[in-house]
Amino acid sequence: MSKHPRAGSRSPRSLRTFRGLRSPRRVAVAAAVGLLAFGAGWAFTVQEDGPGTPASARTDRPGDAARTPPSAATADAATSDAAPAAGATHASRGAHGAPGAPGAPAASDPDDGLSEVSDETRARIPADSRQLLLVAGKARDSSESTATLYSRPAAGADWVRTAGSWPAHNGASGWNSAEREDGDLTTPVGVFTLSDAGGLLEKPPGTKFPYDHNRLFVPTGRGVNGESLAGAFEYVIAIDYNRRKGFSPLDLVKPEGEDKGGGIWLHVDHNGPSQGCIGISKEAMKKLLTTLDPAAKPVVVMGPAGF
Repeated sequence: MSKHPRAGSRSPRSLRTFRGLRSPRRVAVAAAVGLLAFGAGWAFTVQEDGPGTPASARTDRPGDAARTPPSAATADAATSDAAPAAGATHASRGAHGAPGAPGAPAASDPDDGLSEVSDETRARIPADSRQLLLVAGKARDSSESTATLYSRPAAGADWVRTAGSWPAHNGASGWNSAEREDGDLTTPVGVFTLSDAGGLLEKPPGTKFPYDHNRLFVPTGRGVNGESLAGAFEYVIAIDYNRRKGFSPLDLVKPEGEDKGGGIWLHVDHNGPSQGCIGISKEAMKKLLTTLDPAAKPVVVMGPAGF
């Protein structure tokens, strides 16, 4: 992802919208960030690719949103065999998807719903989650991946692939399942909840997530490969990795410490690898925003093939 603006550098409007941002101290931080947010190429000075560091500031880091655009904060990876990070979920194993269902693979397709996912990772999917975005990387050191949307009618039912499947980019250095560090250009591996969204543009009609429409969603600098980050933060969904739920993606607080990074987001792809975030097309982001429902307790399951 690109560098993110700094979470916490919010406009007065966003401060009223998201709780916990009214203290004089936070207002001061917001004002300071506001002054920095409008330099050439706006980088979310959050952490990594997500909220906080400008997406371009860190070189495209969706996961480290704080480093790329305004909130390109880099989020550390949560491994399936490591203690889950904040937002990572532990739950009973979910059933596989049923081939042949609408939008699902044909009966001859070996993909039963989550074939790229190991039993250990499946066991971390919350039993009550009914929507799931699978981001499967080509390899552990690859920045290319595929994002696929799944749903199920009820807890314990089979996962069924919906109409959504899109090419995606992850961290420039691939995936990190255990010892990810702030700035290492990797994307966290694991199962994470999805709770809050925002963006430079107004929310698409039908969006159900809390949404922070904020001018601070502008990455600074350029991507890892020198590509433009323009538009990368038009739509953002925060991945609950080392962040506080219930706050704007721009929030800079990292409950597990700065070293683990943060600001890992789903955001608009800028045609290149990120600092840790997941980039997909603008249309795909609109689809996610209008499809995902907090009541269905959506999660993102992400990592290299076979994780």
